[in-house]
Amino acid sequence: MKILAIESSCDETAAAVVEDGRSVLSNIVASQVEEHKLYGGVVPEIASRRHAEAIVGVVDEAIKTADCTLDAIDAIAVTHAPGLIGALLVGVNFAKGLSLATGKPLIPTHHLRSHIASNYISHKELKPPFLCLVVSGGHSHIVEVLDYTDMRVIGRTRDDAAGEAFDKAARAMGIPYPGGVELDKIAETGDDSAFPMPRPRVDGSPYDFSFSGLKTAVINLIHNKQQKGEDIPVADVCASYRKAVVGCLTDNFLRAAEDLGYTTLVTAGGVSANSLLRRELERLCKGKYDLYMPDKSLCGDNGAMVGAQGYYEYLAGNIAGSDLNAIATLPIDERGF
Repeated sequence: MKILAIESSCDETAAAVVEDGRSVLSNIVASQVEEHKLYGGVVPEIASRRHAEAIVGVVDEAIKTADCTLDAIDAIAVTHAPGLIGALLVGVNFAKGLSLATGKPLIPTHHLRSHIASNYISHKELKPPFLCLVVSGGHSHIVEVLDYTDMRVIGRTRDDAAGEAFDKAARAMGIPYPGGVELDKIAETGDDSAFPMPRPRVDGSPYDFSFSGLKTAVINLIHNKQQKGEDIPVADVCASYRKAVVGCLTDNFLRAAEDLGYTTLVTAGGVSANSLLRRELERLCKGKYDLYMPDKSLCGDNGAMVGAQGYYEYLAGNIAGSDLNAIATLPIDERGF
């Protein structure tokens, strides 16, 4: 079964053709990152306009690269939630139009479910159930993946997401957008024991995260040094801060795995490309857990992950009609249509 998949939840216009949920025939991404760098972050109105300009070309290229025609496509999958509402609407409305014009089934997919499904492409042997750490710019969750379309959130951030915490700290140090990616690179050259950082916990919720206090701590550290006219050892601050954020993520994730009896652990989302997070999970899981992480090329937003999840949504009968709408905020365990 060939699925044409469309992703436009933030600042990447992406399309892919995926066969049987596991084989990627094409995966095209048009990134807007260079333009948003001018503003230090994603500008929603600009993102929406660029999606509208790029989507026809990206979808056309995905079909051609897959060496197939639109007639050979069996269904159309699209990210309908969550994300920037204007950006989502571009992809959803394009997919709806294509579905109506061709008579192909329309499959709505949840953005975070799709990130998890990127592992089905990287690891064709992986099957639920498993425990997944979903970490991105806007989300930090610990999710029980009971089946391909049956998920339960057992831990989540109470304030900032891990990716957001990285980006805000990077901005305070004058690191250009995308801050989290650059902070990770700089941290590789720093001393992660130079500055002790707090490890916030949420009372009564051992699997939940809280990064706002940690973010405030590093910003106060930077401001104090600036006020005293002292040089900021950026690499050391980056390394110390990264170590603390990653420590919070791994501590809660492995605690949940032990408490719930999971031996198969999975990561997903943009922050799952973080160098230290990958090293630490490999170290901590060795000999105890089976660890699966997506290829770094699939950690960011892309169409292939949408096609992978779309296949399993289709098998579960999750097909939408022409009344499908975009939704800015939607829990991973809800359908929304």
